[in-house]
Amino acid sequence: MKNFIGLLMLVAFLVSCNSGKKDKDPYSNAIDKTASAKHPGKKLMETNCYICHSPTATQSNRIGPPMIAIKKHYMDSETTKEEFVSAMQTWIKNPNKEDAKMFGAVKRFGVMPKQAFPEKTIEQIADYMYDFEIEQPEWFEDHFNEERENGNGRGMGKGNGNGMRNGQNKQQAQTNFEDLPYGERGLKYALTTKAVLGKNLMGTIQQKGVLEALAFCNEQAYPLTDSMSVVHHAKIKRVSDKPRNPKNIANLEELKYIEDFKKTIANNEEPKPLVKEFNNNVKVYYPITTNTMCLQCHGKPSETLNELTLTKIRSLYPMDQAIGYDVNEVRGIWSITFDK
Repeated sequence: MKNFIGLLMLVAFLVSCNSGKKDKDPYSNAIDKTASAKHPGKKLMETNCYICHSPTATQSNRIGPPMIAIKKHYMDSETTKEEFVSAMQTWIKNPNKEDAKMFGAVKRFGVMPKQAFPEKTIEQIADYMYDFEIEQPEWFEDHFNEERENGNGRGMGKGNGNGMRNGQNKQQAQTNFEDLPYGERGLKYALTTKAVLGKNLMGTIQQKGVLEALAFCNEQAYPLTDSMSVVHHAKIKRVSDKPRNPKNIANLEELKYIEDFKKTIANNEEPKPLVKEFNNNVKVYYPITTNTMCLQCHGKPSETLNELTLTKIRSLYPMDQAIGYDVNEVRGIWSITFDK
């Protein structure tokens, strides 16, 4: 009898242990998601990369490969974090056709415009990409598997591996911005507007050239910005100390913010949204910085800005001041106003 009771206790103990093991995976997944959400690289990636590498763009309507594609082409099962971070640093500091690992993307979209990010920013984004699952478009799984079958895929990498095959790890991009803190909410409004303008502008440059892009800006920049104001129920505008269009001249308060952001960028620091609260509404400001593509229309005459383009600018904007820039300079700020 004692032996029988002892056997029952042993069985109960083993069942208890097995139950504990079953509960471990969901708990671990919860911890992983919490760590992912809190990782500074996540927000930096969304702020700095999603303009061109959006996880919500359709396969035909995009201006760059999604971040998950970059992860898959730069990583395989043997890639260390140090190697991955180093590869990201090297590419972003000097993007060029010869060193590209994503030949199809370069052929379709051209070489990524050179931008000057703080090394810490790149490191945190790459660290996040290496350790965590990242958002992927709905079309990406089939596209990537097709690439692999054709011998173009690098490897499954880390993070979005098995989930890619069974479709369990697809994440949805956040769209309910009203739940965000004011600074993040204003930044989302600015970045989604920038994405709409950037997609149309870069598409025009790629298909029709810089002169047509100037005409596009002259005719469509304001209507597109206004349409995004309607979408977000906010007042969205771009202002500058050196405006191309006189309507975009910054006021005295905005000029001060522009100077503050210039100091932040000059110190190689990551800018943060500036929030000003009033009784019923909120104003959020965030810098507009230049990259190599911007310099085709905003660069230095006879250097990055050619004479034909300059002549077109002067015909469309007789009072233009928005030239003479170099990479990673503050060209103005986003000014976003919305109700509390």
